[in-house]
Amino acid sequence: MKRIMFTGGGSAGHVTVNIALIPRFLEEGWSVEYIGSHEGIERELISAIPNVPYYPIATGKFRRYIDWQNVKDPFKVVKGVLQAYRLIRKRRPSVIFSKGGFVSVPVVLGAWLNKVPVIIHESDITPGLANRISIPFAAAVCTTFPETAAHLNRDKCHHVGAIIREDIRSGSAAKGKAFCGFTNEKPVLLIMGGSLGARKINKTIRQALSRLVERFQIVHLCGKGGVDTGISHPDYRQYEYINEGLTDVLAMSDLIVSRAGSNSIFEFLSLNKPMLLIPLTKEQSRGDQILNARSFENSGFCEVLYEEQMTADTLIDAIQHLFHNRKRYTAAMSEREAADTLPVVYELITGAAKQWNDK
Repeated sequence: MKRIMFTGGGSAGHVTVNIALIPRFLEEGWSVEYIGSHEGIERELISAIPNVPYYPIATGKFRRYIDWQNVKDPFKVVKGVLQAYRLIRKRRPSVIFSKGGFVSVPVVLGAWLNKVPVIIHESDITPGLANRISIPFAAAVCTTFPETAAHLNRDKCHHVGAIIREDIRSGSAAKGKAFCGFTNEKPVLLIMGGSLGARKINKTIRQALSRLVERFQIVHLCGKGGVDTGISHPDYRQYEYINEGLTDVLAMSDLIVSRAGSNSIFEFLSLNKPMLLIPLTKEQSRGDQILNARSFENSGFCEVLYEEQMTADTLIDAIQHLFHNRKRYTAAMSEREAADTLPVVYELITGAAKQWNDK
C-alpha cells in the first residue's frame, strides 16, 4: 500500500498546509498517517480528520531565551528521535512530508536513519530553526516565496508558491453571521493573533473596543486562555480558536487584523480580504513575520502596523484607514496571478515516493 506520513506542529500554521494536502492523498488511495506531539494543537486538528491515525512522540522546544527547560528538552528530542525511528521502521512509509515546527525535527531524523525520503515545506522567506536543522536531511524543500532560495541549497529548492486549503473558499457569510449572532447593519472585523494568541493585540483591541464597536461587529480569536469573560457586547464575540466554522467566519469578514504568519496571510490573499498585519517583533521571533508583512505591503496587498507603534489610537486609525481604502486592496489582490500549487506539490511528493519504492 502507498503510505505517507505527515508531521508538523506547535501552532496551527505548522498544520494547515498538511490539512490542505491530506484530502488529495486520501482521494488517491494512499494510507495517510500523522506524527505529532502529545499536547500540541496539531493533535486536535488532525484528530478531526477521519482515517488518519495520529502517533504522538516526545519533542523539545528550541528557545531563544534562558529557561530551565532548555536543559531538559534535548533529552526529549533524543527520545523523540528514537520513537520516530522505531515508528517509521514499523510503518514503512514511502515518503514523509514535514511542515516544520519543533516536533518535525525528530521525525525528519528518524526518517533519515530509515532512509525514507523527506519533503519539507517552508512557508516564510527565511527558514525557521526547526527547518534549518532538518533541511540537510531532506530530499527536497518546497518554498512559498522565491526569495527563500537564497537561503537554501538550490539543488533541493523548489519554489511552488502558497499551498492553500481547497475548502477555504467554501465558507458562507450567512452561516458565519448566524454563528456569531451578527446582522447586516455593520461591517465585520476579524481579529486573529494566531492559534497561540497575541497578548499585546488582545490587550490593545480591548482598550479600543468601545470605539471600534461603534463602527464594526468584531470577531476576536484570542488564543488559548485569552478570552476575557468580563467583557460582553452584542457586536463583540470572543473565541480561543475556531476550527470548524472558520471558513464561514472568514467569508463574512470585511477586514482582517492579523499577525503575519505566511499560511494565514496567503489564505486571506486567496479570499481578497483587506488586511492589517501586525508582525511579531524581532524580540519575539527571528523576524520572519516582518519580512512577510513587508513583502505583502510592497505588493499592495495589505497595510502594516508594527507592534512597537501600536496603541489603542494607532490601531483604530490603521483600521479606519484600511476600511476607507479597502477597494484599493481588493483590486490589487484580484489582479494577481494565482498558481495552482497543490498538484505541483503532490507530484513532487509522489515522485520522491516512487524513487524510494523503486530502490
